[in-house]
Amino acid sequence: MKQSRRSFLTQIGLLSASPLLASSDLLASTLPAPAIQYGYAAITWGNDIKQSILDISSLGFKGIQLRANAFTEFGQKPEELIQLLKAAKLKLAMYSSGNANINTGNDEAEIAKHVESARFVKILGGSSIQLTNSSRPKTGEVSNEDLVKYAKLLNEIGKRTAAIGIKTTYHNHMGQLGQTPEEVDVILKHTDPKLVKLLLDIGHYQQGGGDPVTAIKKYKDRLECLHIKDVKDTSDAKGFIFVELGQGRVDLPAVFAALKAINYSKYAIVELDAVPVKGRTPLESGQITRDYLINKLGITI
Repeated sequence: MKQSRRSFLTQIGLLSASPLLASSDLLASTLPAPAIQYGYAAITWGNDIKQSILDISSLGFKGIQLRANAFTEFGQKPEELIQLLKAAKLKLAMYSSGNANINTGNDEAEIAKHVESARFVKILGGSSIQLTNSSRPKTGEVSNEDLVKYAKLLNEIGKRTAAIGIKTTYHNHMGQLGQTPEEVDVILKHTDPKLVKLLLDIGHYQQGGGDPVTAIKKYKDRLECLHIKDVKDTSDAKGFIFVELGQGRVDLPAVFAALKAINYSKYAIVELDAVPVKGRTPLESGQITRDYLINKLGITI
């Protein structure tokens, strides 16, 4: 049977377009789920909370993570902070309540400061506090006993903040209990999923020897929030530095593909501890990250 010219040309067109179609399908599979909420952490601005609010709003983010210094400045006048956030059209995505430490000799004092944070967050209209620690030994290995002890402390804090209507989230971190994937796993296995959620910091998890994609899938039922962060190696004694998104070695497209696969719809908060380049402003760092999210990953923040 003779093939018509129109049929032949149609098939040729389909064949030539197939690589493009495959490329589009691949892109679609890695694009983040539209339900993800995006925020930016104010830590890069230090104690200049008002400027952080203005800058993060100007970048187009809808959520902000504040730190415990917000209580120092606005604890006695929370309405002022509420109005600042409202004017900037920002929601409190997360609140860094600071360290919850073991072996202090006074667990009640450690618990009390985070209960106070929870009450403050409740007034601000937030829903979660983030906990870190400075309990890692300066030398030697971390004991399983300390990891379990820390988990029990988190459980008690989680129980008390839940009574206020605020969730407690554990933040994995370099230089702390929970630096390595194995340590994170022990902490989570000994915490009550109903009382303690996970704030997965993908930059710290990567630097600690883990794969953020694996962690997202493994802890999908514990994820309350993510810190979206990039990291690159350095030649100094520390050996690494956190950088703007797209400037390091974290496989961010794979991270967002994993979030899409688990139907993640909570906050992904960009966090940059400090501006990595001398002379660059926090706002300029934010612009680099925002442009990467929009132009490279196709994200609408």
